Amino acid sequence: MRGLKALGAGALAVALVSGVGWAAQASDSRTAPASGQESRAAAVDGYQLVKLPNANVPNFQRRTVHCPAGKVAIGGGAEAQGNDAVLVGSFPTEDERGWVGLGRQNAYGNVGISVYAICANA
Repeated sequence: MRGLKALGAGALAVALVSGVGWAAQASDSRTAPASGQESRAAAVDGYQLVKLPNANVPNFQRRTVHCPAGKVAIGGGAEAQGNDAVLVGSFPTEDERGWVGLGRQNAYGNVGISVYAICANA
């Protein structure tokens, strides 16, 4: 958030309203597609979404999805499924090469958990 302090709230509001984002501060020599929208794959080197589909596991048991070799997780998420299901945690692995999800259900001993990792080249 150092950039926010340096710009000040007023400058940030003007930049956002005028359509100028943080990326506008960096030069980019790529040519934008005719539509003006870049695909995620072109915007992030080696972009890949990796999914661990829903599976029932005991409450609070971690489920982990890993990125392919040579890639790191730049984001991710998890979903808890079931009656009264609660997502307890969703965070990157310590080695930054995957994503962890865990949850619980109040009335049951297990919960359905899906985990997703957004991967990119290291």
